[in-house]
Amino acid sequence: MLQKIKATLPLAIVVGILAYAWTHFALSFSFHWVTAGDLGNGLELPANFQLIVPAGFIGWGFFFAAGADNRAVVKVGTAILSGGLAALATMALSSKTADFPDFWGIAVWVGVMSVPLIILGVFDEWTYVPASFGAFAAVFYYWIATGLDFWTPGGGGSENTVNSLSDPATAGTGAFGGVISTPFGWVWAGVTASLFCGVVLGVLSVKLASFFARQRQAGVDDMAEAEVDTRQGTRVKGR
Repeated sequence: MLQKIKATLPLAIVVGILAYAWTHFALSFSFHWVTAGDLGNGLELPANFQLIVPAGFIGWGFFFAAGADNRAVVKVGTAILSGGLAALATMALSSKTADFPDFWGIAVWVGVMSVPLIILGVFDEWTYVPASFGAFAAVFYYWIATGLDFWTPGGGGSENTVNSLSDPATAGTGAFGGVISTPFGWVWAGVTASLFCGVVLGVLSVKLASFFARQRQAGVDDMAEAEVDTRQGTRVKGR
């Protein structure tokens, strides 16, 4: 057990560091750097394009689940695209099928879009069905959090400004009083980009962990070689 922990430790440390970096970067990107106005509380109003921290971890996790190798990059990348596009179609078509407040249109298109995601699983060398569903769910969930734009009238906010937040008619129905109200197309773009960031984080974590493990092993080998040389030198002197 101890040996397994030692073998896993480089990856665990690298993942921890990258997890900190991603969380800090994504939150700062959305609430400090790429923004649309000062909220007056130390934070900024996020722009329509946002980086979503949980989506990054979802993409990262599916990279590991798919094998954490080059093939996993292809499979999860394809799955992110297929699942995300299915969610984008669901947001657009369900809003045209049944207006607010009827949910049956949303439910119908969720069911319809699930079918091709499963069928694509026959191409298992090129896609990964769990990640397709994960990508679909990530986009769909953030659509709910940001106000169900297009299905809910004005759900994404009529304009992305601080002044618009003061009026319910223009603030949108997203969380935090409309702060993250987002048009559904931008929901898809932000979540998809964040999912791909997760795949990049997965690749980095594996590469960096492998590098540090090799460096550590090289150090151990050098110490062992030096110890052997020392012993041999001692024996020669003893003769």
